Amino acid sequence: MKFRLAASAAVAAVLAVAASAPVFADAQAQAPAAPKALGPAEVGPPMEITWQQGPDRPRATRRPPNIVLIVADDLGYNDLTVNGGGVAGGAAPTPNIDSIAREGVNFAQGYAGHATCAPSRAALLTGRYPTRFGFEFTPAPPALGRNMRTFNYGIHNGISFPEREKDMIPFAKMGLPQSEITLADLLQRAGYHTLHFGKWHLGESPEFGATKRGFKESLLTSGSMYLPKDDPRVVNSMQDFDPIDRFLWQSMPFYAQKDGGPGFRPKAYLTDYLTDEAVKAIHANRNRPFFAYLAYNAPHTPLQATKADYEALSHIKDHRMRVYAAMIRALDRGVGRVLQQLEEDGLRDNTLVVFVSDNGGAGYVGLPELNRPFRGWKLTYFEGGVRTPYLMRWPAVIPAGTTYRAPVSHFDIFATAAAAARAALPGDRVIDGVDLVPYVTGKSRGRPHEVLFWRSGDYQVVRAGDWKLQVTDRPNKDWLFDLANDPTERINLAEAMPDKVADLKRLLAGHNAAQVKPLWPQLGLSPVMLDQTLAEPQTPDGEYVYWGG
Repeated sequence: MKFRLAASAAVAAVLAVAASAPVFADAQAQAPAAPKALGPAEVGPPMEITWQQGPDRPRATRRPPNIVLIVADDLGYNDLTVNGGGVAGGAAPTPNIDSIAREGVNFAQGYAGHATCAPSRAALLTGRYPTRFGFEFTPAPPALGRNMRTFNYGIHNGISFPEREKDMIPFAKMGLPQSEITLADLLQRAGYHTLHFGKWHLGESPEFGATKRGFKESLLTSGSMYLPKDDPRVVNSMQDFDPIDRFLWQSMPFYAQKDGGPGFRPKAYLTDYLTDEAVKAIHANRNRPFFAYLAYNAPHTPLQATKADYEALSHIKDHRMRVYAAMIRALDRGVGRVLQQLEEDGLRDNTLVVFVSDNGGAGYVGLPELNRPFRGWKLTYFEGGVRTPYLMRWPAVIPAGTTYRAPVSHFDIFATAAAAARAALPGDRVIDGVDLVPYVTGKSRGRPHEVLFWRSGDYQVVRAGDWKLQVTDRPNKDWLFDLANDPTERINLAEAMPDKVADLKRLLAGHNAAQVKPLWPQLGLSPVMLDQTLAEPQTPDGEYVYWGG
């Protein structure tokens, strides 16, 4: 118990600050005081994990499909070669991840439910807008909001709201509400064995943990290093332009937990370790329906790669790019191993595999190509922040080589998986997601969604058809884009088309009326440049938004 509480506080603080990392542009800025790093006595030696075993042989000749949901962390749209780019101009291809699209469907306009990790994952696992149940902002300790006043941001300053602290709830209570039904809840009731690997970020206290939210087994690695920074197997890239990066290196432990038990050191580089355990668990459950939620930490900072992957990419000369590309290489290898295990166990055709990122690539990595051709980064609702890789494969049902071009959202995964499992959707609440399979196979016409919304405090967005309106109080500005003709959001039509702006604001008002008050307030806002990474100088005419969620 001592480890769990210590780790929970440290990890949560790291995650919360990391979510705001892109905003700090002054390399001389002082990071907040870091929580005490976990010591050797608090993180035990590597331990062998034994996954629960399914039956020796299948119990039915026909069974519902297995479901494998793979979520990358901060993976950019342009990080995959299947999306026309790839890291370092394609110097680190992603053939295994690409194969999901090649053998299934690539959703060309796949959207995250939010622009940061935690609310995005809440949407993904509930099938609902996170604003429907108050999970509007990333959980963060109050000190983070207060500290936003102490940073030197260069051109734009951070903003803090100390008067809101009276409405703050304890950090330990910041989690996915117990009233919400997760995809794991739904599938476990339908007879699935439910498995979680990796990141969680939906509440750090035990009552919010994965095994309390529908997962029979959980291997947690939220907020972990990939390897200790002085491990002989690792190559590091420390970002001298990002004060939060220094905080991460100082604070983050290298650890894992199985089912909320004592912390221990993983046996290998974190991405490979999660893959190792996922492959073992899939094989153990090959003879019964299972739902595997594989939430990789990669390629979220800190940037760490194995020496083997780094050395394999000697043609990439920039060190930071090479480390990042090596991390993508490990991620792609891991996905390939999962797909190969499904093949070896005879499960390929009857397994629904979904691959997404939780949000767009982050500007604090300092690599300008991550989200190309789109503007914006993680933390913004420009396309670069919320349009993500979104791939799906189900060989028995979905035609290979399909490209689906209408907008879809993270929360559609909930309804799609439920339909595949023949599990009835909850009837006591609004489910915003829809089953995508009929649209992909041509059985359903039209768009799955005519309107989509995003909200983080006063920063609010609506997409209706191909019109997208972004509204912010800081700066006090409206952005109106015609995505059919301007998918990279370069031409702001707000001043030229006030009637369209008014129409879309009415849609926003109607949506907001159906949402609930945030469970905890924003204590601070931070500026995020739209067209520069954190490694690039700010320019007086550069566009920006303020982010606080």
